[in-house]
Amino acid sequence: MEVRSPEAGGGGLQVVRVDYGHPDAVALIEQVQQEYVARYGGRDESPVDPAMFVPPGGSFFVGYVGRTPVATGAWRRSDVEALGTAVTAEVKRMYVVPAAQRRGHARRVLAHLETTAAAAGYEALVLETGLRQPEAMTLYASAGYESIPGFGYYKDAPLSRCFAKRLVPAAG
Repeated sequence: MEVRSPEAGGGGLQVVRVDYGHPDAVALIEQVQQEYVARYGGRDESPVDPAMFVPPGGSFFVGYVGRTPVATGAWRRSDVEALGTAVTAEVKRMYVVPAAQRRGHARRVLAHLETTAAAAGYEALVLETGLRQPEAMTLYASAGYESIPGFGYYKDAPLSRCFAKRLVPAAG
């Protein structure tokens, strides 16, 4: 099922909610996994169940420029307490294909995740990234994310860094 975002479109990027098994999502997930192999020597093995990305407990998005899928981002319900709330969702599978990087697409996808998670009632987003992804850490810090202790699968992972951000409540 595809759901087009009413606020999508900045910089030529249209963000669309898709099922986790959508062909464009599957292809981009494989690309990000290959990026993890190149940077860390292996795939991200954190547990992921496609059902976690079915509303209202989560959502998976693909960003398109024209008809070309160039970015992904998702959130899923989390049991992590951060920044004074336990009503959190976790960001997963943030990725922009190399040919589309440095155009603000990651920032637009991240803002879309924040907006849709807040609309679903979440009070904060949490996420994990790695030391070998300095551009991701820079993005998150510049978007207002704060460093938090490791959690879940990444609790004791030496190359992991975890972040959180309080969300602005959805209007209405």
